[in-house]
Amino acid sequence: MARFYLTTAIDYVNSRPHLGTAYEKITADVIARYKRLCGIDTHFVMGNDEHSQNVFRRAIELGLDPHEYCNQMENEFREVWGKLGISFNDFIRTTESRHKAAVQKIAETSFQVGDIYEGYYEGWYCISCEAFKQEKDLVEGKCPLHAMLSPEWIREKNYFFKLSKYRERLLAHFEQNPNFLQPSSRANEIVQLLRGGLEDISVSRAGQSWGIPLPFASDNVVYVWFDALINYASAVGYGTDGERFTSLWPADLHIVGKDITRFHAVVWPAMLMSAGLALPRQVFGHGWVTFGGQRMSKSLGSSVDPIEVSEHFGSDPLRLYLVKEIVYGNDGEFTWDRYIERYNVDLANNLGNLLSRLAAMVAKYSDGRVSASGASGKLPKVASEVLIRYKAGMEALALHEGAAAVFQLVDATNEFIAETSPWVLAKQPENAAKLASVLFDVAEALRIIGVLLIPIMPSASAEILRRVGETTPLHDLKLDDDGCWRASGSRNIVAASPLWPRANNPIIQPEINESKEKS
Repeated sequence: MARFYLTTAIDYVNSRPHLGTAYEKITADVIARYKRLCGIDTHFVMGNDEHSQNVFRRAIELGLDPHEYCNQMENEFREVWGKLGISFNDFIRTTESRHKAAVQKIAETSFQVGDIYEGYYEGWYCISCEAFKQEKDLVEGKCPLHAMLSPEWIREKNYFFKLSKYRERLLAHFEQNPNFLQPSSRANEIVQLLRGGLEDISVSRAGQSWGIPLPFASDNVVYVWFDALINYASAVGYGTDGERFTSLWPADLHIVGKDITRFHAVVWPAMLMSAGLALPRQVFGHGWVTFGGQRMSKSLGSSVDPIEVSEHFGSDPLRLYLVKEIVYGNDGEFTWDRYIERYNVDLANNLGNLLSRLAAMVAKYSDGRVSASGASGKLPKVASEVLIRYKAGMEALALHEGAAAVFQLVDATNEFIAETSPWVLAKQPENAAKLASVLFDVAEALRIIGVLLIPIMPSASAEILRRVGETTPLHDLKLDDDGCWRASGSRNIVAASPLWPRANNPIIQPEINESKEKS
């Protein structure tokens, strides 16, 4: 069986995840579920980045031991991801022993080959980013990502990684692997960065106890970014389980935010080259979810709680909105008005109404059961074309196109009902076979819709499939078989209350969390 190793960026735990963070995890989950639907053995890893100084300070503020605080936050993150239906296989934490082993092994390997050396760093440092900033990174001398905060000028003795050494190899890799970084706009930015030259980067911080000690200089801890990037390797056994690492590495896809593509498309590949390890096959830098025209961020006071959103209508409508309404790779705005509008149009009025209409007609005209009559209309052809467009979109990571393709079949099925008028056919005994064919075709189209929506709306898909008589467990369904039209058979159609009742009352927008903690 083919295998697929997928990761997301790991998250700082100084606060609960906001909707922008959830967007990354939801879209990655859609990809993971799609790969599984295709019959691919998929290993999906997420996790928490716990060695941040912001995390350490937050724990002290609360009067907690940092490890105790991180344990509590793991539970909070897992609760959020569980409520949003995120189907990760592993959850890596940077305070775990398996991660420490991997970090120290890579650091030692790079040190032994001469890629890590001792020196002094003098320059700008953004406390919220926990990143060193070049002058060109700043906007009027301030950090553009964290409420325009002024970075600190620091000078300290550090160990440095020879990033500049790998400029030519990285440029060659981009040239030889044009799909390595997507979307192409991100790749163009990184190639321009590489052509402009690279500076060596700090990989340690002195005088701190919260972190992983450098194996060759234990009075220094590994700098949080160098530490965090290694999670992708430590999660699959690097430094602890060579056989497992060999079976899963390299990663097939890293899903990260556009603001950290430089770390994942320049720093991380160079670290892997230094350690003699294969590079990931692809990195995808998604855009931001904006709110009120701003990047969603707690430090900017523009965050929305994903659980608060999912409490209105459930997690599946939220997943659909984020996947279908935002071009994957671009920024996308979340507003309550738009969210309610799309819920009513796509689900309550369109797909939900279609499901209810089928159940009502089958109960009235066919005793709750549909059977193939051998005479089909236009829907089999439409379903076949939709499946092609759906696959093309999902394979190209154009998730919005995959979602849109499914709703093209929804629209075509509603049009088919209007064109064939089953309520008229039911009054004409001579059209009994035609009526049976129409009802079967609508049910079959809905079955395929249910299958195609499994990656995007897993819980709703299970209910749609149950109502149209699909008895195969969700995890056993396969796209190439179950996503194709079935021209024979019979099945029972289940009548039930509307899956998505129309939202007639406005949702009161929750107060924006004005926390100034790091997003």
